[in-house]
Amino acid sequence: MHIVVIEPLGVEQSLIDELKQPLLDAGHTFVYHTTRVTDTPTLIERGKDADILVVANLPLPAEVINGCPKLKMIAVAFTGVDHIALDACKARGIKVSNAAGYSTNAVAELAFGLMLSLYRYIPTCDERARTGGTKDGLVGPELQGKTLGIVGTGAIGSRVAEIAKVFGMRVLAYSRTVKPALEAQGVQYVPLDELLRESDIVSLHVPSNAETRGMIGKEQIALMKPTALLINTARGPVVDNAALAEALNDEKIAGAGLDVFDMEPPLPADYPLVHAKHTVLTPHVAFATKEAMVKRAHITFENVTAYLDGRQINVIL
Repeated sequence: MHIVVIEPLGVEQSLIDELKQPLLDAGHTFVYHTTRVTDTPTLIERGKDADILVVANLPLPAEVINGCPKLKMIAVAFTGVDHIALDACKARGIKVSNAAGYSTNAVAELAFGLMLSLYRYIPTCDERARTGGTKDGLVGPELQGKTLGIVGTGAIGSRVAEIAKVFGMRVLAYSRTVKPALEAQGVQYVPLDELLRESDIVSLHVPSNAETRGMIGKEQIALMKPTALLINTARGPVVDNAALAEALNDEKIAGAGLDVFDMEPPLPADYPLVHAKHTVLTPHVAFATKEAMVKRAHITFENVTAYLDGRQINVIL
C-alpha cells in the first residue's frame, strides 16, 4: 500500500526513517512531507494516490478526503479528531485511528502551568523584574487547599486529578463515566452546576463534539465564583469564548488560562480574548513536548502497522 504523511510530525527525520523502514521492508511505499500546507488543491495532490494518510492537527475537510479516491485509512497523529471530516470517512468506509494517550502528561502539566501563571502573576512578575519593578500588587494565592473542578476525567483529566492531589487540592469532577480509582483517591463526582459553583479553578478536559460544544457558556460562567479561574487545554469550541471574554472584562470571574480557541493560532489582533483582562494565552502548545511528539510518532506508526496486519487499533471509525 501507499502511505503518505501529509504534514510533518514534529520529530527528527532519523526517527521517521527508523519507523518507516519496516513498512518499506514489507513492500509498501512511503512519502513524508516536511512542509505544512493548508490549501485544498495541494492537499489533494499530496494524498490522491494514498491508501493510508497520516495527518496530525491539519484540518482535513470532505473535499480533500473525497479527492483521494484510493484512501482506505487515516492515521491521525492527534487525540482529537474534530478536524477530520468523519462523515465523509464514514460514507466511504474509510477507517480512522487516533493517537490516544500520547500527550496525557504534556497537557496535564501545561494546565498547572497556566494555573500557576495566573495565581502567581508569572508573566507580569517577569515584566516587573526586567523593568525595575517590585512585587506590589502581585501577591497571589496558593494552589494548596483550593478546590479544583475537573470537567472530563478521561486520561488527561485523570492525570490532572492525580497532580492536584499532590498539590494538596480538593478535587471535584464531572464526567460521563465515574472512575472508582479516582474516587478512591478522594475525587468527588458532582453535577456540573455544583462543580462550577464550588470550584476555585475549573479545568476542562473534554473532546469537542455535539454534546460538548458550547457547554461552558454565559449561564455556566455566571455560576462560577468571582475569584475563580477557567483553564481550557481541551478544545476551543467547548467554551463560548465571546461570553468568556465579556465575563473576564466585567470581572465576573478572576482569570482564564487558555491554550485553545475558536480557531487555530495565529489569532487575529481583534480576537476578543487577546485583549481580555487577566488571561494567559498559549498558542495550542499543550500537547507539544519533545517526549509527546516522539510517543505520538510511535503510536501513529503502530496504528498504520496494525491496520496493514488486519487489526485496527485506537479505533475512531
